[in-house]
Amino acid sequence: MSSLKEYFYTDWEAMTTNDWIGTILTVVIFLLMVGVYVYVLRPKNRDKLESRRYLPFDEDDENSGENHGRK
Repeated sequence: MSSLKEYFYTDWEAMTTNDWIGTILTVVIFLLMVGVYVYVLRPKNRDKLESRRYLPFDEDDENSGENHGRK
């Protein structure tokens, strides 16, 4: 590797449609993840997120429509 610029060189004209889709998707997902991390790690959102901490573990038997043998 003679220089960093040569190592990261990209031939933009040679990129196919799949290359462009993958590049754009990667950048969009990266930006969304940065946004989610900023939202979650912001101190002012702590109380709102802590109140929903156990939401995935709560049982929603009343709302699921399944009886599970209970009346």
